[in-house]
Amino acid sequence: MIIGIGSDLIDIRRVAEVIERHGDRFLNRIFTEAERAKAERRAKNEKMVVATYAKRFAAKEACSKALGTGIRHGVWWRDMGVVNLPGGRPTMQLTGGAAERLKALTPAGHDARIDLSITDDWPLAQAFVIISAVSLATS
Repeated sequence: MIIGIGSDLIDIRRVAEVIERHGDRFLNRIFTEAERAKAERRAKNEKMVVATYAKRFAAKEACSKALGTGIRHGVWWRDMGVVNLPGGRPTMQLTGGAAERLKALTPAGHDARIDLSITDDWPLAQAFVIISAVSLATS
């Protein structure tokens, strides 16, 4: 069963302006170490670096909406990080207040599953998050 849906659309140029203005202060405040490392591996192409950050920013916004809190009520930017599963599919890894909120949303006898879709088409980046409760009962 679906327990949360969130989406976000962001102008990549806006993220570029914030990075230019605030640099590492912004990046360290918003993104996990793994997210920063992923973006920096694309350092040969500045547009790809910024698009990588923008997609992850949109994913965090979408996830916070799916959690029903936005960026407040103990859910902070670095509590949500985009990670890739072994097959490459992106998902969200939650810690801190975001993980606590997810636990509170998940009904007893269920595990939470977070599905994430991220994309960009310059100058826009977009993310969709669906949080589902999957029954632990075997059929």
